[in-house]
Amino acid sequence: MLTPVQILQKHWGYASFRPGQQEIITSVLKGHDTLALLPTGGGKSICYQVPALALEGVTIVVSPLIALMKDQVQQLQVRGIVADALYSGMRKSDIDRILDNAVYGNLKLLYLSPERLQTDLARERVSRMPLSLIAVDEAHCISQWGYDFRPPYLEIARIRELQPEVPIIAVTATATPEVVEDIQQHLSFKEGHELFQKSFERKNLNYVVRETADKGSQLIRLLKNVPGSSIVYVRSRRKTTEIAQALGRFHFKAAAYHAGLEPDERDKRQADWIEDRIRVMVATNAFGMGIDKPDVRSVVHWELPDSPEAYFQEAGRAGRDGEDAYALLMYQDRDAELMLKRHQQTYPEVEEIRRVYRALGSYLQLAVGAGKMESFDFQLDQFAKTYSLDRLLVYYSLRALEKAGYLLLSDAIHQPARLRFLTTKEQLYDYQLKNPQLNKLLKSILRTSQGAFSEPVRLREGNLANFLGLTQERLQTTFKKLAGEGIIEYYPTKDTPQITLLTERLEAENLDLDIKNYHFRRDRDRQRIEVMIGYATQNHCRSLQLLQYFGEEKNETCGQCDVCRSKQKRSFDPPAYNDYYDKLQGWLAKEPELPIENIKQRLTQSQANIMGRMLNHWVEEGKIEVVNGYVRNKK
Repeated sequence: MLTPVQILQKHWGYASFRPGQQEIITSVLKGHDTLALLPTGGGKSICYQVPALALEGVTIVVSPLIALMKDQVQQLQVRGIVADALYSGMRKSDIDRILDNAVYGNLKLLYLSPERLQTDLARERVSRMPLSLIAVDEAHCISQWGYDFRPPYLEIARIRELQPEVPIIAVTATATPEVVEDIQQHLSFKEGHELFQKSFERKNLNYVVRETADKGSQLIRLLKNVPGSSIVYVRSRRKTTEIAQALGRFHFKAAAYHAGLEPDERDKRQADWIEDRIRVMVATNAFGMGIDKPDVRSVVHWELPDSPEAYFQEAGRAGRDGEDAYALLMYQDRDAELMLKRHQQTYPEVEEIRRVYRALGSYLQLAVGAGKMESFDFQLDQFAKTYSLDRLLVYYSLRALEKAGYLLLSDAIHQPARLRFLTTKEQLYDYQLKNPQLNKLLKSILRTSQGAFSEPVRLREGNLANFLGLTQERLQTTFKKLAGEGIIEYYPTKDTPQITLLTERLEAENLDLDIKNYHFRRDRDRQRIEVMIGYATQNHCRSLQLLQYFGEEKNETCGQCDVCRSKQKRSFDPPAYNDYYDKLQGWLAKEPELPIENIKQRLTQSQANIMGRMLNHWVEEGKIEVVNGYVRNKK
């Protein structure tokens, strides 16, 4: 049996754990219920993936985001770890097969959404699994005090009734004290449970707010002064394209990223950014989750985020390597007005929510009492147009129904084409002899898709069509013909948004909408927006504001955010400022690229502290640049 460190080295190639990981893993392996609060980039997934491989049996991982589940499963499979995922919109035969593999096969990690756990099928199979661990990712979703409450998370503790001896680990990057308490309570943590909480302080991350009417110029200035990879977060898909194209005109290699792109194009752009072929990714807020790129030097928010939790997670994707990085928030007075107006739209009147739900039942052609745990392709714009409803009203009404536990709305889920042979090998050979025009196609599938006689295998239809000299439409028509003749079972490529009903369809009047909780969440969201407006407008240390929001009792300012630097700069008299600058220039004249550590060694401790602050000022002023720990004059 390998030790945790040996498992880490074998599958991830790391010689040692990051700070805090070893203690968390030890707690899990001792069988203790464990809550781990690690900031973005702290390696949360390792804390349950390594124990999953160290323990006998299957680990269930509950995660709210389909894209994140699929990405983690893919990464595990590349490392030779047997993992799979269940989520809404999957074919019933695939769900049945994956659950069977968890019960009878060698599956080590099974990712699934909290909604999937509510089904009778999943609960029956979970009761028979050789379960070793339950992991709850994004655990803050279990709390109504949290910023992303998901009612199905409240049902996770019911798994413990099926296998009460199995320990549970919950992980999250952001949680206020109230949320920490909720997580432990709602997951029924047992006596002797352990809480591991790293400070939310990021000493290498420089928080900056710029109040400006010209956000484009501010962005260009940052990118010129701070070399390296960058993420720019915006709210709309249209804006991602506009800003990426504008950056291109200034000779920055930039790309747009959002859910509306074709899956292959999204994957290509993400890979180009990770491999530094693209410097700037202009993206909607889903980008960056689960991506391990430690050398991001700046994260820019074009608009005010909805909450401190969201901002902390997204800004925290910068500087995971411990080197200096920047989190820039650009702000205008009208941003606050738009946020408050959007908040009003986010919480429609209850009668409007019932109206949308009634129209949804008609749109899906469902009888009252039908549809529980069924998934449907769903085009929101088409639905709104069909019933003459405002698009935003529809969207936020569906989100309100999601928060109430009636449905799940998801972005487009890419499911590649799959195929399984229904014949024996001998029967297929006879069919090939009688249909020689299909011989090359069938041989290609047999050569590239092992196991196609026992279970559905994935097809890369585009690659296969190119190899055969066919259009993809012609290839799909051929597959449908083979399916019609009983030769194959064929599932075409699917890439459409999904809506999943978590309960049977009800009469709209019978919706049990908890008005008290609805108003509670509305008021909490309003408070978060007000905290973010305060963060952007108050003349207080940015880092300290965030730390205090997350319940850390700390009074010492960071010394490096824009507020702290501004106060420090005012405290420097011009002679001292010039003296330090002249000193640096004298050193750079002899050594054009000077290591920061070398600079510190030439000074006393107090002088080194002042010089460190000066270096940050000179970077902002565009006089120097710091690259990979070396200082040099700006070219």
